[in-house]
Amino acid sequence: MSFISHLFKFCSKTSPYNMLCGALLGAALLVSGTGAYAQAQSLPGKGVTVQPIKSSVAEETFQALIVMRALEKLGYTVQPMKIAEYNISFQALANGDATFMATYWKPLHSNFYKGVDGDNTLYLEGVYSGNALQGYLIDKATADKYHITSIAQLQDPEIAKLFDSNGDGKADLTGCTPGWGCQQAIEYQMDAYKLRDTVNHNMGSYPAMIADTIARYREGKPVLYFAWTPYWVSDVLVPGKDVVWLEVPFTALPGEPDADATLPNGKNYGFPVNTQHIVANKAFAQANPAAAKLFAVMHIPVGDINAQNLRMRDGESSPADIERHADAWIKAHQATFDGWIEQALKAAQ
Repeated sequence: MSFISHLFKFCSKTSPYNMLCGALLGAALLVSGTGAYAQAQSLPGKGVTVQPIKSSVAEETFQALIVMRALEKLGYTVQPMKIAEYNISFQALANGDATFMATYWKPLHSNFYKGVDGDNTLYLEGVYSGNALQGYLIDKATADKYHITSIAQLQDPEIAKLFDSNGDGKADLTGCTPGWGCQQAIEYQMDAYKLRDTVNHNMGSYPAMIADTIARYREGKPVLYFAWTPYWVSDVLVPGKDVVWLEVPFTALPGEPDADATLPNGKNYGFPVNTQHIVANKAFAQANPAAAKLFAVMHIPVGDINAQNLRMRDGESSPADIERHADAWIKAHQATFDGWIEQALKAAQ
């Protein structure tokens, strides 16, 4: 029981000290109120507005919302998220039109980072999520029947023709949305692996294109597509069961001449294991050590992101649904979340 509660209990009894009690209670409440006010005033984000930004990938909303909730806990005023593809997002972050993005894929987005002189304009500390895989896949039935293990085999017109969906004789690769890092990497690899003459890199709305790809698979037709994790596709077309990853003859990534995408198992799927980071405007981070510390210490397991993404795919995809998912994750990991806040508050002292 608090001191004030004890005092109320004592003073509620008939006592010759009622006048003294009244004075003591008044003073205690004043001190208590002043303390609460001071605590509110001490929140490091009070009076500071934050502008989140994210790509058009709806499945990245969950990660961003958790960061937003943490910033609000620190007293920041957090605006609704702006939506822009990664190339535009990095420019907005660098020039201060946006404050942070929760899904910088490293090294996939390295060219975007370098393009805005990221070392001097952006803040990047810590790993928000790890073990993100990506690459090219085909249906297992076609892979087994024709012994296809490498994307280089698509240089053969007869092999490529197996994946022709529009009758032009070339393989149709479900690629990426323009402005995404994977779109840039695939375009680079189309030349590096000499696939231009036999493969079409289909670009557009990835969710719409992958829906068509899944429909083709369910009709028993060969499919060729790009995918990544965390994302729900690999829970629908399961690698090793429904589909297989294709290897590449060598690592070829734009702006990364020394990159090596070889995995510990010796396989090379064209992309190194990526980490996801919270990236922020550098001037904001320097002026807000609490937020900077928060960005550095937050971490979400990739399996939790996969699980949430699958719930979206299964119908829980409205903004209210995703907010509920984020709040539920925080509640289930309250001690972890509170630990982030505590570290951030200490950084502001």
